[in-house]
Amino acid sequence: MKFIAGFWRLLVGVKDALVLMAMLLFFGALAAALNSAPSRGIGEGALALDLAGVLVEQPAAVDPLATFGSGARLREHRLSDLVRALDRAAGDKRIKAVTLELDGFMGGGQVALQTLGDAIDRFRKQSGKPVLAYATVYSDDSYALAAHASEIWLDPMGGTGFAGPGGSRLYYKGLLDRLGVTAHVYRVGTYKSAVEPYVRSDMSPEARTAAQTLADALWEGWQRDIAAARPRAKLAAAIADPVGNGDFARTAIAQGLVDRLGDAQAFARRVAELAGEDRKTRGYRKVHAADWIAANPPATGDARIGIVTIAGEIRDGDHGPGVAGGDTIARAIRKGLARGDLKALVVRIDSPGGSALASEQIRLALIEAKQAGLPVIVSMGSVAASGGYWVATAGDRIFAEPDTITGSIGVFGVLPTFEQTLAKIGLSADGVRTTALSGQPDLLGGTSPAFDRMAQAGVESVYRRFIALVAKARGLTPARVDEIGQGRVWHGGTARQIGLVDAFGGLDAAIAEAARRAKIDAGKAGIVYLEKQPEWFEKLLADAMRPADDGAGENGGSGAARDILGRIHARQQAMALTALDDARRLAGGAAIQARCLECAAMQPPRPVDGTGMIAAFGAWLSR
Repeated sequence: MKFIAGFWRLLVGVKDALVLMAMLLFFGALAAALNSAPSRGIGEGALALDLAGVLVEQPAAVDPLATFGSGARLREHRLSDLVRALDRAAGDKRIKAVTLELDGFMGGGQVALQTLGDAIDRFRKQSGKPVLAYATVYSDDSYALAAHASEIWLDPMGGTGFAGPGGSRLYYKGLLDRLGVTAHVYRVGTYKSAVEPYVRSDMSPEARTAAQTLADALWEGWQRDIAAARPRAKLAAAIADPVGNGDFARTAIAQGLVDRLGDAQAFARRVAELAGEDRKTRGYRKVHAADWIAANPPATGDARIGIVTIAGEIRDGDHGPGVAGGDTIARAIRKGLARGDLKALVVRIDSPGGSALASEQIRLALIEAKQAGLPVIVSMGSVAASGGYWVATAGDRIFAEPDTITGSIGVFGVLPTFEQTLAKIGLSADGVRTTALSGQPDLLGGTSPAFDRMAQAGVESVYRRFIALVAKARGLTPARVDEIGQGRVWHGGTARQIGLVDAFGGLDAAIAEAARRAKIDAGKAGIVYLEKQPEWFEKLLADAMRPADDGAGENGGSGAARDILGRIHARQQAMALTALDDARRLAGGAAIQARCLECAAMQPPRPVDGTGMIAAFGAWLSR
């Protein structure tokens, strides 16, 4: 009877779960149908770029639980979509202006921001149309975009605050010692600081030197770009004294950082003067970015260039967009080759690396493309480090930007064991062995010297292979590559000087080079993204996450904090979640990794399932 009762409870639980799932799907679809406007045509108005969230190379797949649950997941905007939207809008008479709605914008990599800023400049120059930016608070990343606008608006209760790159990292050694967890670290590279939090309580002098050099270079690049985009801004004064006379907004006006003070309604009235009034919302007439992007897909042509996107952490196996799964990307490349109509490949990399095995898997697939006669051109985004650079070695030519973060040629592995933790609570582990490697790695009893030697030898072997790949690809000696390797992260400008990249240029430059090598007209080449396209249901979920339009020019109901302290707190909170998530995955990821974890401090926060991550971290601590 107990078995029958238990089985019945199981059936009831399954039924309840299915009913709940069906309700979530139904109401989600209903919300998407009500909030989206698939039949809405493209009329006249201002192209509204509501950038609440983060700017990325490849958005991750929409999480249904985030969509129907708290809705706290950061929205992601694909850089290439926004660039194409601006380029197409320049010559379209229906678009009267562009608005940058920057409340809730959490940032992007520095190269991504520069690329979008260049597209804004190009739109203004080619069309003569205005670009108006609005925010309650401008920080480093949001101002990097706003500086390119013809009018910068600031809420009277807002302000500006520029902090520059850098910040704290968590170091876990003290906690691990307290819990009795032994972190076995196997690495090659003086500067491979990704593992330092497990063996130190602070940053090593070598890691500090490298990180400070990189941060200083990025900060100099940011200031240079702002000064070029808005030369009348008194940037040095703003950095030194953002408070001024105590009125943040008036100080921003006096320092030439912004042009107009006004709330969201005043901003909307100003845009309405340029683009027309929307009488239903009493705001301005909008052409929503999502609708405009959908109506302006990438150009197609007979001669096609495939784009392979390596975005996010490189992991073993299959993964959705926003994560570079080795199996997934290699399969996409081979499927693209099987099409038979590709003339060249461009590999767009925005990744700090990850699994060495998955990186090699992707590289080998690109080598197959080269063996099939296709030129392979690499375009580096904001970050192309460690495993990302491993993949780049397959390229015939590597393009980067001066502020690209690259290099980090090094390898490591981390393995936690819990023998001391067990001893603290009166437990121990014992058993029989037939060889020195029996039962290894023993997470309960600790690793053996034989296993430690084998693990270190494995890491050193992978590092030697990494060195050999770079030496062959870049025409350098292994000794020279080892000298500039050692896990050191390089700024794009220096990377070009030492031979890690060939030329400066963005994705367009890489496509033009691919077309030239394939002997096709770049202007007539069609672009094919070799990645899994979202299914109809994923598009439905994405529509459900679109902000409601109140027509007032405000951020679309994101609920993000807009005052200065709130914005700083929100970003730091997101970065803290990202750091903890990195720690969890670092200890439980691939055995041998080529990853630049320190690059994360120079990047915007990733969308993280904070609830699940914190629960998993808490469960690990409670073992």
